[in-house]
Amino acid sequence: MAIRILAPLWVVTTLFGLVSNTTNIAVFLKAGAKDNVTVLLLSLSVSDFVFLILISPTTVTYLLRGLPEFSWPFDYNIPFSLLYWHAYTAYDISGFTSVSLGLMRCACVAMPLKFKVVFTRSRTVKWVMFLVVLAVSLRIPVLTVNRIAWRTDPSTNKTVAYLNMVNRLYMISINDILNRSIIINLSYGIMVICVVVLTFNLYQAAKMRRDCLKTSQTSDQKGLSSKDLQVVKSVVLVCTIFVLFQLPALFVSTIRRILPEFDDGKDLVYLFGILSQINLTCTYLNASVNIFVYYNYNSKYRAIFRSIVCCKKNPVIRG
Repeated sequence: MAIRILAPLWVVTTLFGLVSNTTNIAVFLKAGAKDNVTVLLLSLSVSDFVFLILISPTTVTYLLRGLPEFSWPFDYNIPFSLLYWHAYTAYDISGFTSVSLGLMRCACVAMPLKFKVVFTRSRTVKWVMFLVVLAVSLRIPVLTVNRIAWRTDPSTNKTVAYLNMVNRLYMISINDILNRSIIINLSYGIMVICVVVLTFNLYQAAKMRRDCLKTSQTSDQKGLSSKDLQVVKSVVLVCTIFVLFQLPALFVSTIRRILPEFDDGKDLVYLFGILSQINLTCTYLNASVNIFVYYNYNSKYRAIFRSIVCCKKNPVIRG
């Protein structure tokens, strides 16, 4: 019953996410991606877009399975599971990129004078390439599980395609320990620390400005500029979105490690299904809603976005 309600929502969210991330990619490319933050935001939009593309067959399968009159001409596990782990590899890249954003902003706060020298555009591009290789390497156990095979349907005497899963349980157990336990907890912990540090820094910057206004003095040169404050705010919000929407995944992963019966096909399958559907909903949202942060907290993004929508050649950038 819950899937019948959520499946159409997942389709709508996926479509919105594809449009929003396409917009993000177009805006960041037009902006030039000349600094490390823009490079990371562009990479985040690309990986979110790839995730939504690859997870779309799974989403559509959820929707079609709710239609009793629909007849599958092949094993429904092919669209449902064939690209599932590939999609979550792209989602891992998004997670690693978000963590990198938080860490780089914290580094900017800790060493503002050395920041531009250490985190150059070229080094950031190389770092993103490393994250892609890392994400693929960590998912290799489950990326090798699924393959298409053929068998004869005895009821129709026709050869049909089906999804053959090789060493599925063993590979998934490795993935559970590596990605759903170690990596997810490590990434989540780092991200929470980054959000706390950056939020405290924003509080200090706001307090400094209030004090300067009271004494009619200009801001200290060591303080963050208005542009830097906007960047920090946008990064904090992107990181916060990651923290909030990743919480159900962390919760499900933790319970699975504590309670073996909390899994598909086990005694607590109903509860597992409900929490997994909530987790999936949050995953779709996590990959789709960053456009609202960029538009509201990035004046350059907003100007280029408006120029694209209004078909203007030269965007007017304020602030």
